[in-house]
Amino acid sequence: MKVVKFVGSFLVLSIVWCAIALYTSFYGWWMSAVVTEGDHDGFYIWAVNEIETKNRGNTAFVLLEDGEVVNEYYGGNRVDRETLFPTASFSKWITALSVMSLVERKQLDLDAPVSTYLTRWQLPHSEFDHNKVTIRRLLSHTAGLTDGLGFGDYEADESIPPIEKALRNPRASSGDTVEIAVGVEPGAEFLYSGGGYLILQLVIEEVTGDSFANHVRRTIFNPVGMSRSSFDFLGDLDNVSPSFHVDGSLAPSYRYEAAAATGLASSASDLVKLVDALLGDENSPLAPSSIGAMLEPHGFVLGFGVWGLGAILYVETASGDVVYGHDGVNSPAINASVRINPESSDGFIMLVSGHPTLASNIGSEWVLWQSGYPDFLSTERGLICAIVPIVIGVVAIILLFWIVWVRRRA
Repeated sequence: MKVVKFVGSFLVLSIVWCAIALYTSFYGWWMSAVVTEGDHDGFYIWAVNEIETKNRGNTAFVLLEDGEVVNEYYGGNRVDRETLFPTASFSKWITALSVMSLVERKQLDLDAPVSTYLTRWQLPHSEFDHNKVTIRRLLSHTAGLTDGLGFGDYEADESIPPIEKALRNPRASSGDTVEIAVGVEPGAEFLYSGGGYLILQLVIEEVTGDSFANHVRRTIFNPVGMSRSSFDFLGDLDNVSPSFHVDGSLAPSYRYEAAAATGLASSASDLVKLVDALLGDENSPLAPSSIGAMLEPHGFVLGFGVWGLGAILYVETASGDVVYGHDGVNSPAINASVRINPESSDGFIMLVSGHPTLASNIGSEWVLWQSGYPDFLSTERGLICAIVPIVIGVVAIILLFWIVWVRRRA
C-alpha cells in the first residue's frame, strides 16, 4: 500500500510539473529573444542573416522605431522600396479596414445579418440561424463558416469568375471541393474562413454600387497615400517581384478569385505609410475609435483572444496594449507579415517570395523581442521549448523520490 501511495505521489507531482511547464510556455518562460530589448540594429542584423541564409528568392524588410524607419533591407532580384509583392491573406486586413470605413459612414451595421446587404447571392441552407451571421462575425472568423479556404491559383490566361460563381463553387488551394456555408453555430467558435471575406467583398460591392478595388482605393489607399498597392494581376504591373519556388527557381504569377481574401499586391513603401497612418498620423483612414474596435478580441484559441475585427492580435503587451497586424501565406512560396506595437510605436514589415514561412517566423521573433511574450503563431515552438524543462523537472522528481525511498529503506 505504501508503494502504491509512493508511486501515486510521484505521478501526481510529475503531472503537475508538466502542466505548469506547458502552461507557462504560452507566456514565454522557456524562450528567449534573439537580441536584448531595444537593440534594433542587433535584431536587424539577425533578421538579415536569416533572410540571406534561408530565402533564395526576393525579400523586402523594414523595421520602424517610434514610427520612423530605422532599418530596411531589399534582397534578391531588383528589389527596392517600391517593388510590389503579393501579400496573400494580408489582404484581409485591408478589406477589414475598408469595411470599417463603411461602418463609420453608417452604411453598414456590424451586428446586422449579412443577408440584409445581399441580393446577388445568399448563404446555402443550413440547420443554423443565418441571422446570426453578421458583419462582425465575418470579420473575426466567428460566423460559423467551415470552408477553411485557402483560395487556389488561376493561371495568367484564365478568366476570374464573377463573385457569385466563386461563392457557389470556390477554387480551393487544397484542390478539394469546398462549400462556403454555415457548418457550426455562428458565434460559437473561431474558425478561419477565407470564404467569409469573399462574402464581405460582395457586401462592399452591393452597398457601394462600386467595384471592390475602387472602393478600397478610395477609402484606404488614397487617404493613406498607398499609390503602389493594387488588386490587379501582377503580370500587368511594373516593378513587380517575380514569384519563386523554395529552391530559387522562378514560378508563375497567379490570379486569385477572392481579391478581398488574398488578391492584394503591395510594396514596402506603401506598408510603411499604412503603419504610420494606423499609429495615428494625419493620414489615418479611420477614426481612433474604429481602430480600437478592431483590436477588441472576438476570436479565441485556448482561451486567448487571437483575432479582432480583421486584425490578428499577436500578444498583449505589459501596458495592456496589443501587438497587432496580419500575416499572409500562399503558394508557391509567398509570405507577408506586418505587425505594429502601439506601446512603442514600433513596426515590422516583411514581404517574401521564395519561402513560405520566413516573414511569419521572423515576425514572431520580433513580437517576442518587443514584448517578452510569444505570439500565438509560436505556440508549437513554445511547447517544444518546454520539453527540456519538463525532462529536467521529471528527472529531478525521480531523484528526489529515489533519495526519499533509499532513506526510508535504510
